Amino acid sequence: MISQPGGVPRGDTRLEALGWVHVYSGKVRDLYTSAAAPDRVLVVASDRVSAFDHILEPGIPGKGAQLTQLSLWWFGRLGMRNHLAAAHPSLAAHLPPGIAERAMLVHELQMHPIEAVVRGYLVGSGWLEYQQTQRVCGIALPAGLRNGDKLAEPIYTPAFKAPLGEHDENISFERTVELVGATKAAEIREASLATFATAAGVAEERGLILADTKFEFGDDPQTGELTLADEVLTSDSSRYWDAETYAAGGIHKLDSFDKQIVRDWLSANWDKTGTPPELPSDVVELTAERYRELIERLTA
Repeated sequence: MISQPGGVPRGDTRLEALGWVHVYSGKVRDLYTSAAAPDRVLVVASDRVSAFDHILEPGIPGKGAQLTQLSLWWFGRLGMRNHLAAAHPSLAAHLPPGIAERAMLVHELQMHPIEAVVRGYLVGSGWLEYQQTQRVCGIALPAGLRNGDKLAEPIYTPAFKAPLGEHDENISFERTVELVGATKAAEIREASLATFATAAGVAEERGLILADTKFEFGDDPQTGELTLADEVLTSDSSRYWDAETYAAGGIHKLDSFDKQIVRDWLSANWDKTGTPPELPSDVVELTAERYRELIERLTA
């Protein structure tokens, strides 16, 4: 592979030999197009892990395949139009081993520059903002809430998608209207809240809490229909908690099935300047275990 700025791998010679052209790499996913598949994009999830806008070393073994598997599982249960055109096992006949299980062939969309975040609980950046303003993305919340508290009802708290290497910016609903227009902004908000409600119910049946998540949407270029895109309800895009542990209270109620272990270790061992330190093997192994456990809990 060839590295591009920021340490993101660029291109895979096995795919290039099959006619796929690398067009973009994000923190986790690599995108390819092919003349043989017009209006389609091949999305390949890697094992890369990022935190605080840096890609870290080493990656989390099996992460790319797990994220793809979980997205596919959710796409089949949400009842929302999505961008999927083909996935494993049908892609296995066309892609090299080790790639097919990490790949989705998707319809090309006109993407909206919005992270459609829905929060059912006050935690993360929402908690930080609430402490300063008693609001989250312009939404006023009751006084006296604590970190990890359940909200009276889920709230839509969008963010503006920043370029790679920069921070996404929490924005108000009014700002999304400026970005995509009133009709589309309202459609994205309603679709996000409805999809979150469906997913939270599924998680609850499996003894899990869906604390928050982010969706990404685009429009079908022919019809203009809103379409769910990217990954969905994975360990990278969502915060899940064990319901029984949460109910028992205490600090462990905020343990999540994601890369929080990585964030916590970095916060304790790095001042966020310069190049991040390499992750120790025990942090990598514990993170991989949390990813695997979530898939087992949801899909069993």
